Amino acid sequence: MRVLIAPDKFRGTLTAAQAAHAMASGWRRARPGDAVAEVPMADGGEGTLDAMVEALGGVRRRASVPGPLGDPVEAEYGIVTGPSGVTAVVEMARASGLALIGESRRDPKRASTGGTGELIRAALAHGPAEVIVCIGGSATNDGGAGLAQALGVRLLSSAGGEIGPGGASLLDLERIDVSGLDPAATRTRFLVACDVDNPLTGPRGASVVFGPQKGATADDVLLLDRALGHLAAVIFRDLGLDVRDLAGGGAAGGLGAGMVAFLGAHLRPGVELVMDAVGLEGRLAAADLVVTGEGSFDRQSLHGKVADGVLGAAHASGVRGIVLCGRVEVRPPDVPVFDLIGRFGEDRAMTDARRALEDLAEEVAAGLPGLSSGP
Repeated sequence: MRVLIAPDKFRGTLTAAQAAHAMASGWRRARPGDAVAEVPMADGGEGTLDAMVEALGGVRRRASVPGPLGDPVEAEYGIVTGPSGVTAVVEMARASGLALIGESRRDPKRASTGGTGELIRAALAHGPAEVIVCIGGSATNDGGAGLAQALGVRLLSSAGGEIGPGGASLLDLERIDVSGLDPAATRTRFLVACDVDNPLTGPRGASVVFGPQKGATADDVLLLDRALGHLAAVIFRDLGLDVRDLAGGGAAGGLGAGMVAFLGAHLRPGVELVMDAVGLEGRLAAADLVVTGEGSFDRQSLHGKVADGVLGAAHASGVRGIVLCGRVEVRPPDVPVFDLIGRFGEDRAMTDARRALEDLAEEVAAGLPGLSSGP
């Protein structure tokens, strides 16, 4: 039997690559004659870089870039070779993420995406055909202004100089000059893993919905929403693009809209983007069974997460799918689900997750062909 192992991370215990290896190891113990392939997966958020580097045999590179408030950070990016050729993978959270700033210092009026722009610039030096940018976990609300400036776009005030960093400085924007955009960026296709459909401004916009968790006060939210609206107006006037109501434009403090406006990026659901990048459809064509999973298999798992994407693709390809997970809260019809807590208890599931997952995979493989799961 040809088995494809394609899990997400088990949050807090195992990366996607570790989970895939544990499942594969256990499966091979029970069925050494099976052809077992591992392809770690991700949903476009945290862990996407690691999963894609492991899935495609890529390499990690490191660059020193400014963090959200200008403090230097060492940030990794990935270079992989997929169906589209050489691809760079950038997680903005590694350069402009909320986790990089202590709670007392969080201030989206000042936080900038400039570090993410510099990380992209470092990745462009490798000559990729495309760059995948994962934009979850941001500390910023600058509409991608800092990123654009790092790549050579000039955002000019009425005095003729560059505007400062942060969302509040957008109110000083008078003119956009894209003539200095890094030529490498103009030759590269940009794909953005974006799993929200919030517009740039308004009651569902970036500032109102996500600003408070980044440290914005009620007054800050009003100012930042006005600032992003001003950015959208100048983009429309100078670049001829209307991003104010773009679905997903409000993601990551407006970075979704900024990447579309400044780089011609395409916004896509994260799990779909990752599935295409690792060539999942082609891998399924060479499989008889796919095994996916994640730490907690719940109702959210069936809406845009890895398990949902993998099982849907498997069904479309006529391949049987099963789920191995840490905890189970929902059991979809016709999909066997096996969980660590139900089999081994919560303590072992949390403290010995790798070996527990190996053992669970071995038991499931040994129990073929029925694959009946718990109640």
